[in-house]
Amino acid sequence: MADASVPSRYGQTPTAREVLGWVARGEVALALGVVGIVVLLILPIPAFMLDMLLAISITSAVLILMTSLLIKNPLEFTGFPMVLLVTTLFRLALNIASTRLILGHGHKGVHGAGHIIEAFGKLMTGGSFVIGLIVFAILVIVNFTVITKGSGRIAEVAARFTLDSMPGKQMAIDADLSSGLIDETEAKRRRKELEQESTFFGAMDGASKFVRGDAVAGLIIVGINIIGGILIGVLQHHIPIGQAATTYTLMTIGDGLVSQIPALIISIAAGFLVSKSGVEGSADKALVTQLAMNPVALGMVSAAAGVIAIVPGMPILPFSAISIGAGVLAWRRSQKAMEPPKVEIVPDTPAQEEPIAQTLAIDEIKIELGYGLLGLINDLEGRRLTDQIKALRKTLAADYGFVMPSVRILDNMRLASQGYCIRIKEMEAGAGEVRLGHMMAMDPRGGQVELPGEHVKEPAFGLPATWVDENLREEATFRGYTIVDPATVLTTHLTEILKENMPDLLSYAEVQKLLKDLPAEQKKLVEDLIPSVITATTVQRVLQALLRERVSIRDLPAILEGIGEAAPHTSSVTLLVEQVRARLARQLSFAHRGEDGALPIVTLTPEWENTFADSLVGTGDDKQLALAPSRLQDFVRGVRDVFERAALAGDSPVLLTSPTIRPYVRSIIERFRGQTPVMSQNEVHPRAKLKTVGTI
Repeated sequence: MADASVPSRYGQTPTAREVLGWVARGEVALALGVVGIVVLLILPIPAFMLDMLLAISITSAVLILMTSLLIKNPLEFTGFPMVLLVTTLFRLALNIASTRLILGHGHKGVHGAGHIIEAFGKLMTGGSFVIGLIVFAILVIVNFTVITKGSGRIAEVAARFTLDSMPGKQMAIDADLSSGLIDETEAKRRRKELEQESTFFGAMDGASKFVRGDAVAGLIIVGINIIGGILIGVLQHHIPIGQAATTYTLMTIGDGLVSQIPALIISIAAGFLVSKSGVEGSADKALVTQLAMNPVALGMVSAAAGVIAIVPGMPILPFSAISIGAGVLAWRRSQKAMEPPKVEIVPDTPAQEEPIAQTLAIDEIKIELGYGLLGLINDLEGRRLTDQIKALRKTLAADYGFVMPSVRILDNMRLASQGYCIRIKEMEAGAGEVRLGHMMAMDPRGGQVELPGEHVKEPAFGLPATWVDENLREEATFRGYTIVDPATVLTTHLTEILKENMPDLLSYAEVQKLLKDLPAEQKKLVEDLIPSVITATTVQRVLQALLRERVSIRDLPAILEGIGEAAPHTSSVTLLVEQVRARLARQLSFAHRGEDGALPIVTLTPEWENTFADSLVGTGDDKQLALAPSRLQDFVRGVRDVFERAALAGDSPVLLTSPTIRPYVRSIIERFRGQTPVMSQNEVHPRAKLKTVGTI
């Protein structure tokens, strides 16, 4: 024989201990309970078992009511909708089982359906089944019309307002997270609680329909039991019609009351649960705090009860007792309110004031949204703005070598409903509008989209675009248009603004953090270089100059080595940058190569090279470009013509110059073609394949 302590194996019979262990598990017990309810709907049960199940129904209803009264927050009982469904099915199954007993054994007497039904029937009828029917009808009307309908309406309104307020609450959570008031763990907890609140009230709205259906079913079952019982008793068992009416009506009323009283109790529990939204603490503390704390209100109650007590014909005792009790309580509350508040004096403890420096803090990056765009914070289709911003920060960190500051998202009622504003250090850097429920369609060839919709300019690049309905997505894709959702439009605009303002976002503190986070084997380089050879501020200016031309500073050791080579010979940031760029030749050549692996270049003619070289005035590190305005216009025109022809051919070339004039040529180019890279011959890697696409 197998030992009960040994787990069963495939092909062996489970032991008794294993079976009990399975039953003890909550999910198995619940499954068995639901199966038992289904069995009650099909198989007959004896009267003594029905008594036991009815007792369980009544006591479980009381347990649910007490739990609803004593919990501090409705979300502590998120399983109530499921409990409501199970208990409703349980009562309906008991109704069917009791109906079977009433119709099958009612001819034996009022005890044929069990002692609980008999006791309730005799208690409520009081010798007259008409009184019992009236009491039962009143209970059903109160449950169905007043309590259940009111609870369902409260749950419906709460679910609607909770769903409408979710974007604002989600935005507040993200704003607190971005500002550092809470950490990621607390933000996840708040988001989960917000989702539970919305789901709970939505489920309560639907679950209240079960109780209403239960009340209707109770009325129908009562009618079937009375009419069917009288017919069966008279026609089948030959009982006198008066005796049959009395017997079957008494049992039916008892059965109806046994079912409706637990339903009434659970409906009251549901009403307490949904009406506790926004109230902290158990129901007794909430009622006492909000009703019995105002001495003026209690005094008015005392006076009103005293006046009613002296009205002729009114009973003096109950109103006098109420008047005296409310008056005493009002006097005590007023005396307590007049007492000076107890202030605990702690010596030698200076008053804690908010530091004035906190009012001077500014947000590095901030997005302000109009009211109509709050849905972007919690997009149900997985395109949440916050998620896209997190991905954007990771991408920029990988591409450019430093982590952008956190982005704070706020609402701004002064903006247009679907407008947004992007601020860098509190200053507006870009603004635009997007259309929720629509998609932005753009023609890759730069033409106007030929679809019905709102024609606009794409905010990031100023290209012609059209906001089209989401139903036109497939047609737009079939025509070869680029389709972008509203959150991506905003994120793309933010991306371009961040790239333009990267030098300003690389603060001294960020540089110190980059230097501190270098690998241990690179620490010696920093110690030898800063501050004995060069200051950290100069390093910051070099890095900012690189970012201004969108050169990644991820290879910080190579940049520091380039600075270390040139710093002993010059203090000019311009010359330091040129030395560093020569060090980054491999990176620059790789970053600007074309699809064929070659580096497309546009060169300057010897005439222009000499013109720029001859236009440099000054000595040493203080050289400046002094080019005649007419020649400058000719150069700008030539650059535009050559690069436009290259763009039509599908190339994105770099402008190649000699090392001496590169920074000065770049200073001109960035004024009208800021995204055009300018490289010197020293920055071309020896193994890079060159492809000349034009000459200026």
